[in-house]
Amino acid sequence: MNLDPAAEKFEYNPSIDIRELITLEDVMEEMGYGPNGGLIYCFEFLMESLDWLEEQIGDFDDDYLIIDCPGQIELYTHFPLMRQFCYALQNTFKFNIVGVYCLESQFIEDTTKYFAGVMSATSAMFNLEIPQINVMTKMDLVSPDLKKSLDRYFDPDKSLLLSEANKQTPPKFLSLNNAISSIIDEFSMVSFIPLDISDEDSIAYVISHADNSIQFGEDEEPKEPKLFETALTCLAYTKLI
Repeated sequence: MNLDPAAEKFEYNPSIDIRELITLEDVMEEMGYGPNGGLIYCFEFLMESLDWLEEQIGDFDDDYLIIDCPGQIELYTHFPLMRQFCYALQNTFKFNIVGVYCLESQFIEDTTKYFAGVMSATSAMFNLEIPQINVMTKMDLVSPDLKKSLDRYFDPDKSLLLSEANKQTPPKFLSLNNAISSIIDEFSMVSFIPLDISDEDSIAYVISHADNSIQFGEDEEPKEPKLFETALTCLAYTKLI
């Protein structure tokens, strides 16, 4: 499902597309808004058109929908529109949902940008009020030197900000660094799952976290084991005895 009214090109064919309802280009042209204001208007219009959304997702009962959202961080940290959308999915359409917050691995090359990303992820968790997993993408592009210390970035290390960021910060902002690092350390809500798009196991690992968060597949009936699988189980049991 595409939820970006400004999207132009896709690597997939969306089953549901917000651009069939409204596009950012039309809003900017007709209303005279800029890109950010136009995007907010598009989401306000979407929330006033839940009957359209209900009609679109009506055929996807008990299905797994992946919703491709816009990249503007303000939608998730400052405005209530995305939270209202999530609320509608959960309470009106009865979907189990999980948010997947993506932070590019290039952010770890600059400690201050990395911790800004951590704070944004934390803010999104508070604002959206839904289960959330945080994914560090493009791990295939990480330099060999950084790969030696990735654990510090998967689970944000307070000392990393104080030791590295303070070197780049004027003295008058050191207390701000300390306050930010204390918030991250005290709440301890954000950790990252690495994603290497070229590695099938890495992709499966991220999907498994999403599945667990929404309890996907728990209502399915257990599958009957195949004869070959049963034979292997019996063989293993006999050997154990």
